[in-house]
Amino acid sequence: MGLLHRIAAQAISAPRRIIVGAALLALICAVLGLPVASSLSAGGFQDPASESARASHILADKFHQTDMQMLITVTSPDGVTSPAALAAATAVIHTLEASPNVAEVVSAWTAAPEAAADLTSKDGRSGLIVAGIKGGEDHAPKFAGQLADELPHPPAGVTVRTGGVAIAYAQTIEQVERDLVVMEVIAIPLSFLVLIWVFGGLVAAAVPLAVGVMAILGSMAVLRICTFFTEVSIFALNLSAGFGLALAIDYTLLVVSRYRDEIAGGADPDRALVRTMATAGRTVIFSAATVALSMAMLVLFPMYFLKSFAYAGIATVVFAALAAVVVAPAAIVLLGDRINSLDVRRYTRRILHRPEPATKTVHQLFWYRSTKFVMARAVPLGIAAIAVLVLLGLPFLGVKWGFPDDRVLPTTATAHQVGDQLRDDFVTNLDTAVTVVIPAAASLGPAEMSRYAGDLSRVHDVAAVSAPTGTYAGGTRVSPPSAPTGVADGSAFLTVLSTAPLFSDSSESQLDALHAVRVPAGTSVEFTGRAQINHDTVAGMTSRLPLVLGLMAAVTFVLLFLLTGSVLLPVKALVLNLLSLTAAFGALVWIFQSGHLGAFGTTPNGTLAINIPIMLFCLAFGLSMDYEVFLVSRIREYWLASGGEESADNDESVALGLARTGRVITAAAAIMAIAFAGLISGQVSYLRMFGLGLALAVLMDATLVRLVLMPAFMHVLGRWNWWAPKPLARLHRHIGISD
Repeated sequence: MGLLHRIAAQAISAPRRIIVGAALLALICAVLGLPVASSLSAGGFQDPASESARASHILADKFHQTDMQMLITVTSPDGVTSPAALAAATAVIHTLEASPNVAEVVSAWTAAPEAAADLTSKDGRSGLIVAGIKGGEDHAPKFAGQLADELPHPPAGVTVRTGGVAIAYAQTIEQVERDLVVMEVIAIPLSFLVLIWVFGGLVAAAVPLAVGVMAILGSMAVLRICTFFTEVSIFALNLSAGFGLALAIDYTLLVVSRYRDEIAGGADPDRALVRTMATAGRTVIFSAATVALSMAMLVLFPMYFLKSFAYAGIATVVFAALAAVVVAPAAIVLLGDRINSLDVRRYTRRILHRPEPATKTVHQLFWYRSTKFVMARAVPLGIAAIAVLVLLGLPFLGVKWGFPDDRVLPTTATAHQVGDQLRDDFVTNLDTAVTVVIPAAASLGPAEMSRYAGDLSRVHDVAAVSAPTGTYAGGTRVSPPSAPTGVADGSAFLTVLSTAPLFSDSSESQLDALHAVRVPAGTSVEFTGRAQINHDTVAGMTSRLPLVLGLMAAVTFVLLFLLTGSVLLPVKALVLNLLSLTAAFGALVWIFQSGHLGAFGTTPNGTLAINIPIMLFCLAFGLSMDYEVFLVSRIREYWLASGGEESADNDESVALGLARTGRVITAAAAIMAIAFAGLISGQVSYLRMFGLGLALAVLMDATLVRLVLMPAFMHVLGRWNWWAPKPLARLHRHIGISD
């Protein structure tokens, strides 16, 4: 670790230069990164190479149709035909038609009678205006948001609400920006309180917090730079904020704690810092590499929503690690003995007239005694902990994957309200429609087109099929086209109106049945619509999961082998990390899919968005390895110092390692949980799912796994914990990481 020694030497010789340089870099990052929210997108959920994406591309190019719709409901107690409703609708339609960002406008007031019936509510009080917004999911939300602000105010007694996918995305961006501020207001003060509990002194507690702010600013700047080259999801901003704060504090906490341990052990300040960098610094670098590589796996998925989290995650980890191993040592040197000043605990004892606590030996610490207790009862406690985690994870067996819709927003959002209106008050919900695109339809005659449309209309839960030749129901032509359809430039498209609820089993089986309908000879078809997009999204992610999981396991194994020289400890870490995630995944299904505990204030739709568990898995897996590296590296120090011959040496090394790191890991987990729990305050259901899932995963890992299962497993394995085949042992002696 020559590099870490050089960093320590530089911190000792020129701490002010490092602090000033870091402050200037933070200022530059702030100027560049703070406006990043305006450059981010709310989309990125679709696979750009999927069937639905190909169909949407043809619809946009040849028919000026778009799947980014803006839906406007005009409601009047006197009915849609009343003068007030007509006036309000006419004004809205004129505004939309005048915009260059609107492809087409269809409404209950301007459509043919057959189509108008589907655009009018069952009670006749609400009418629907459908506007196709140009720009795709990257730009359409911004256009839709601007149009919503420009719509004229309706007459008294008439209610106009804006919704649809485009508005839902726009309102999501606005809500996430507000939620970010609330999250930081909650997380930063609570994290500071935990740091005071750990260090006692306000100055020592402020160092990790300052490093965390630097990491947040750095990651935001990187996200801003990324927007110059690619689309980046708005949700990555919340990750960079919460993750940056938590991870930077974790790493700095480890460095500062190890430095104080070295000082308490009698080392002079310079020697203590060098030793800290050789041990805790190495641990930080290893941990950062593990977390960064876990997050990097998200780039293997085709959706830029997940790719954005990879960009944010890697940037955050790099800045957090650099700040912890470069800025924190300089701050320690610059502060000197003042790092322990403003000790809140000392002032509190003086006020309460309590004596100074007696200094405890390592064998008197709670963590040492609890570890010894666990190892003495390793088998029953280990089985009990595994049973608890498996039981908590059982709901995940009933997971049902879905695609986000307007219900990710709070009920106060107009997009959510319009969505509820469509689901409850209208016979036909446009969100359930399936669009069938025929790319090469030049040779397709009216008879074959009619046959195909008629066959589609016989599929279960199909209300009607609109084709260029007419509208079909139950295999029979019933009227002229009543929904969007057309022929242009050798291509054609049909609209299948469905009564099957989105994300339901009937919707999935209907989609399969529609695909099974015999297509006209010499042609092929491409499907799009919300049901098909959901199908493609799930397929696009699940098809890549084996590769992602395999790479994560391989990378983790290699890194832990390089650190420990063991082949069993990496395997143990993989198994325990998977167990720590079971409870989090089970909770997500039980709460957000099934709706228990009031779905934490969200609106469940009976599904779980697949991108959330995947993202959570990659991040939580990396964080679990974070604590694994923290703990195992310290245990290994004691194992090597003991000579490493007997199982008793192993047990004592485990107990001493936990005694020295237990408090730090607990504090780090508490801060991490607080940072992510701050996301639960967000009004977008994604944030609540993500925040709760990560908080639970971190807490389970830091308690049941690290404090119970890990010592139990290591006791059972004894000295075999450190075993490796002779060829690998020789390899580790040459390329392994050591002090």
